[in-house]
Amino acid sequence: MTTPLESPLDQLRRTGHLSRIFIDGEWTTPAGAESVPVVCPSTGETLAELPLGDASDVDRAVQAARRAFTSWSGTSPDERAVYLARLHALMLARAEIFAQALTTEMGAPIAYARGAHVPLAAEHLRVARDNLVDYPFRRQRGATAVVREAIGVCALITPWNWPIYQITAKVGPALAAGCTVVLKPSELSPLSALLFAQVVEAAGLPAGVFNLVNGTGPEVGERLAAHDQVDMVSITGSTRAGVLVAQAAAPTVKRVAQELGGKSPNVVLPDADLQRAVSLGVAAAFRNMGQSCSAPTRMIVPRALLPAVEELAIAAVEAMVVGDPFSDGTTHGPLANRAQFERVQTMIGAGIEEGAKLLTGGLDRPEGFTRGWFARPTIFSDVRTDMKIAREEIFGPVLSILPYDTVEEAVEIANDTVYGLGAHVQGTDLDAVRAVAAQIRSGQVHMNYPAWDPQAPFGGYKQSGNGREYGVEGMEEYLEIKSILGYYA
Repeated sequence: MTTPLESPLDQLRRTGHLSRIFIDGEWTTPAGAESVPVVCPSTGETLAELPLGDASDVDRAVQAARRAFTSWSGTSPDERAVYLARLHALMLARAEIFAQALTTEMGAPIAYARGAHVPLAAEHLRVARDNLVDYPFRRQRGATAVVREAIGVCALITPWNWPIYQITAKVGPALAAGCTVVLKPSELSPLSALLFAQVVEAAGLPAGVFNLVNGTGPEVGERLAAHDQVDMVSITGSTRAGVLVAQAAAPTVKRVAQELGGKSPNVVLPDADLQRAVSLGVAAAFRNMGQSCSAPTRMIVPRALLPAVEELAIAAVEAMVVGDPFSDGTTHGPLANRAQFERVQTMIGAGIEEGAKLLTGGLDRPEGFTRGWFARPTIFSDVRTDMKIAREEIFGPVLSILPYDTVEEAVEIANDTVYGLGAHVQGTDLDAVRAVAAQIRSGQVHMNYPAWDPQAPFGGYKQSGNGREYGVEGMEEYLEIKSILGYYA
């Protein structure tokens, strides 16, 4: 597919929306005096300047959402479902410009943007619509009615690594529940968020139901979290960012839902199909250039099979094509930004210094690359559980292979982390796989690389956060519970 005549940047410039935020149904100039560069991760060059909002913009957006809440929460589920259906259809109709935006702003290979980022994001809107239509907002329990009502104005804080996917994962269920929202997308990947605001405008949502304020975490994110007219905050980001948001929200005792960091294990049992287990495990760890909080970056394998695992893992990396993300043949593009590139280099250096066995990859850019945030897909073997690369979230294409001697030890290694977001288990004996899955302390466990399920609740144990996204449970995060005694007397 060829690049459209008008790029996402050109379209946003033409409409004037690159320099504006969306409040109360209108595009408006932010009051903030600061801006940040929109940087092309493939070249490191600045493409544009993005004006940022400030606390006064947050106040305007929150007040707009507050005014809209009474009428929006009073609409019927069928009415809200119509709007969600429009959003879904418009996203699909504009899928190519969303894909181009993602490749431009965070370096996702265009084929991956088209095949994963955009269609999966649209699915969150469809699922929200479908769950809404059949959801029992009032249940009878004896003479009491147990009612679930929209919690109120919700602040949604989304990350740079899956920009549009995380936006729809929050906006869809929040709107379905009857909440109004103020979105703060990452200022590092703002293009797809601005395009989504255009979709909201085109869908005809009532003014104030959806608002967008670009800004930094300290200026806009913390103001949203602390705002006394915000009833709930949902954040996807690092554990550090989640802690700061929770601290800012604490004085107003609002609900805080957090989807945070991860260091997910991939337990390969002795009877697993080794070729499939390893090749798909490397692919899963390196999807989105490793910039996924639930990526299984710790492959835990039987010690006796370690030489065979290493050979298969190297072959899997050699099949990858790191290159221009706008090329259809590229499987892996650059990291999304300079800070992440430097973080990955630091962690690869730590793995080397601590004595892990470097199988492939290593420091610096791949051969032939002199600019941009391209990193070498890297695999370490013979990794110990006390090494930094086994304990800290790297958020890049770095996989650690840890050997075990017994299945009990494999489970112990899998759980030896402060995180608990995702996990994988591979094996032929399903009962044995299920037994291991039951012992792993994480919000999701994938057995033998199943298909993505948008109805499967997603969220973390321990320092990976609290609350759930996706499916019915994702919508219920935005609902409050009321008991009306005597309702059925």
